[in-house]
Amino acid sequence: MIIIHAGFKVQAEKETEFLAEISPLIESSRAEEGNITYDLLKDTEQAGSYTMVELWKDMDAVKFHNQTDHFTAFTAKAPQYFTAPPQVNVYDAKAADSK
Repeated sequence: MIIIHAGFKVQAEKETEFLAEISPLIESSRAEEGNITYDLLKDTEQAGSYTMVELWKDMDAVKFHNQTDHFTAFTAKAPQYFTAPPQVNVYDAKAADSK
């Protein structure tokens, strides 16, 4: 399983527009084959801070996702909303031994 955490710092005056723009990305990404979860979380302690938490079946699913129209359309528009570049961390998770 692949886990991705993408951190966003959003300009206060563009937060509503950012949320409207990212909603179709979330909905379409959740419908993709290979997606397990795709959730946008808002930081309750830092204004304008969000983290996209994504879980994917495998790296092939991530590669497919990164080429979809909904992903490329959002990433083309996204920089106008940010105060800093997104911070993206990718993890290759293995199931913990249940014993």
